[in-house]
Amino acid sequence: MKQNIPDSLVDPVHPDFGILFPLADEITTRAGGSLALEYDVPQMLRQCIDDVIMTPKTGRRAYEELEKTEKTYIGTRVEIELRALLGLQKGRLDTRIQGYDVDIKHTMGSNWMIPTEALGEVCLLVAADEVRARCYLGLIKARPEYLTAGQNKDAKRSVSAEGFRHIYWLFRDHPYPANFWRPLPEEVVLRIFAAETGNARMAELFRQVQRRPIPRDVLEAVAQQKDFMRRIRSDKGRGARDILARDGILLLSGQYDSQLIRALDLPPCPASAFISCEPQSAQQRSLARQAGFDLPEA
Repeated sequence: MKQNIPDSLVDPVHPDFGILFPLADEITTRAGGSLALEYDVPQMLRQCIDDVIMTPKTGRRAYEELEKTEKTYIGTRVEIELRALLGLQKGRLDTRIQGYDVDIKHTMGSNWMIPTEALGEVCLLVAADEVRARCYLGLIKARPEYLTAGQNKDAKRSVSAEGFRHIYWLFRDHPYPANFWRPLPEEVVLRIFAAETGNARMAELFRQVQRRPIPRDVLEAVAQQKDFMRRIRSDKGRGARDILARDGILLLSGQYDSQLIRALDLPPCPASAFISCEPQSAQQRSLARQAGFDLPEA
């Protein structure tokens, strides 16, 4: 999405305010409030994108590596997931909200393509910027004067520069979970998934990616097993924690090891995530042993 988005003109005297404001309020209420909306929609977008990239199965790490049909499917998946999230029904267009037909448009680029059947109707605009990990959610009444004069071969038109000023934003330039795999070198990803067992893959993940919180969905993808949390625990010398400890690497839980994480000056780690590191000094090794971790002598 382009970064220089103009401020919205949609205020109480704007001709579309009487339509867009009640719809925005209904969407927010259905989501459970603005905080829930700003949390759940970004999480949904991350899941929709990651489920198509399928890094553990395909080795791909980024949206740009997808086939054209896969990119199209993400838009369809977002539409379905958003309806489910908000408890909306299918309508003449993608859905109906308070009696209005609403078309749901999603983009991973800088604009949305508005079909002819949505002209004059309300569009719920969704956008995800993978490079910057930012997302957008807004409403627009797709008046012809808000759209470009040119169109593609399917007669779809995009929102014009002036049209962006007529979007009512529920949120814009809002953070969403970054693609975990995107910044990792290809050889690191290959090394992680080359290991033959869940325990070995998990250990290699925490060996290669240190001092960075790793969420549960990544652990599940790497383990490729139902009881993926078992791979983290100590297990008679065979668990990932055991394997890493022999190499002098700590595997810490955001829930149970929060004090040690702070003492080691590691990044904040959510309670549901894990983080690894190799202590860099005698003091840090001493702190780990005091916390109950058995590390070899340096």
